Amino acid sequence: MIKIYTDGSCLENPGNGGWAAIINDNGEIKKINGNEKNTTNNRMELMAPINALKNINSDEEINIFTDSQYVKLGITEWINTWVKNNWKNSKKEEVKNKDLWIKLYNLNKSLNVKWNWVKAHSGDPLNEEVDLLAKKAAGLD
Repeated sequence: MIKIYTDGSCLENPGNGGWAAIINDNGEIKKINGNEKNTTNNRMELMAPINALKNINSDEEINIFTDSQYVKLGITEWINTWVKNNWKNSKKEEVKNKDLWIKLYNLNKSLNVKWNWVKAHSGDPLNEEVDLLAKKAAGLD
């Protein structure tokens, strides 16, 4: 099984942001991160799982752990309605971060992903570590 912890960070919204992921592929640990200027926290939260999943080519179950309800609910619940409504939200407005949601939707469809929400700053060691990596990538440490 592949386990992935993801996080995104932005000090100001918009502002300098960072994302990070810790990928445990059957005991082989890989840490990835990146940053963007003039971005938002939600965009960084989405970039983390996108970048973690885009290089995985496996039929194995992938467990993603995120402390972002936006990502967890978006990909497991809201997205089906958005797709059905041509990427419009309940207010008939275009879904924010549509470009990233489309990427994540396509990756999610092509892989066997189980999405898990973990409470932020609750003592989960890998969630705490990925939080620090995202903040460091954003230059916020």
